[in-house]
Amino acid sequence: MSGRTQARACPERTCVGCRERAAKSDLLRIVAIEDQCVPDPRGTLPGRGAYVHPAAVCLDQAVRRRAFPRALRSAGTLDTTELRAALALTAGATP
Repeated sequence: MSGRTQARACPERTCVGCRERAAKSDLLRIVAIEDQCVPDPRGTLPGRGAYVHPAAVCLDQAVRRRAFPRALRSAGTLDTTELRAALALTAGATP
């Protein structure tokens, strides 16, 4: 035996809201399309992505810190209404 295990390392990302590291699967990927922050739950949209916990608290912190324009390298402010609606829908579906 070579001593290697079959378990693979889980990729980690940092939440732009609370700045905590978590497994990539526990975070929601956000991309900028034009001037909007759009959720990318499958992680397949093109472009630079930022990660946030799917919770309103982390989203509020990210907006307050202006973390999305910095993480997504956008020149101006980004609209987060679609992102808030998607989080509200996700939170409402989860008991």
